[in-house]
Amino acid sequence: MFNKNIKLILAVATLGLAVWQFTENEIGNGIMFILLAAIFVLLYFKNEIIILAFLRLRKQDFPGAQKWLGKISNPEGALTKKQQGYYYYLQGLMVSQTNMTEAEKFFKKAIGLGLSMKTDLAMAKLNLAGIAMTKNRKREAQILLKEAKSLDKHNMLAEQIKTMEHNMKRAGQQPKQQFGGGRGGRGGRGGFRR
Repeated sequence: MFNKNIKLILAVATLGLAVWQFTENEIGNGIMFILLAAIFVLLYFKNEIIILAFLRLRKQDFPGAQKWLGKISNPEGALTKKQQGYYYYLQGLMVSQTNMTEAEKFFKKAIGLGLSMKTDLAMAKLNLAGIAMTKNRKREAQILLKEAKSLDKHNMLAEQIKTMEHNMKRAGQQPKQQFGGGRGGRGGRGGFRR
């Protein structure tokens, strides 16, 4: 995994080689070096490891995606700001199956760094709403769900949003249980007599 600045240095160097080849009347070599420089610039903006991790997630291969993301040892040094957002977004998606608290941290960090697609941002907020609902933070879950709904312009997450709204309504209709504290309770004075 190359540092993001090394990719830019390689792009500038190959562009310099292309100019040199053009001045030597080696047009074919110059064009080849320009294409090579374009690949380095593309890899600066679209990280190859994150793309491979997305492809693994698409196939529901969580261990494979985790293996690819594990190759990024220093996200701050190797990735641009948006790529760091996607790195933490992918980490949150994978960890959400096992550790809600860790997933919440990853999703919040991803939202803070920024995600370029509105659908990805909506998905992150929808996941945060689910985590908030699981932790009985209903108001926060409602706000996040409303934000996710407004970000989902193409209704790609409509089914998940409806399911989440239904679950929130169902959770709101359940009677509130109170434990302990009453005189007639098990531990109270007026409890069980023989």
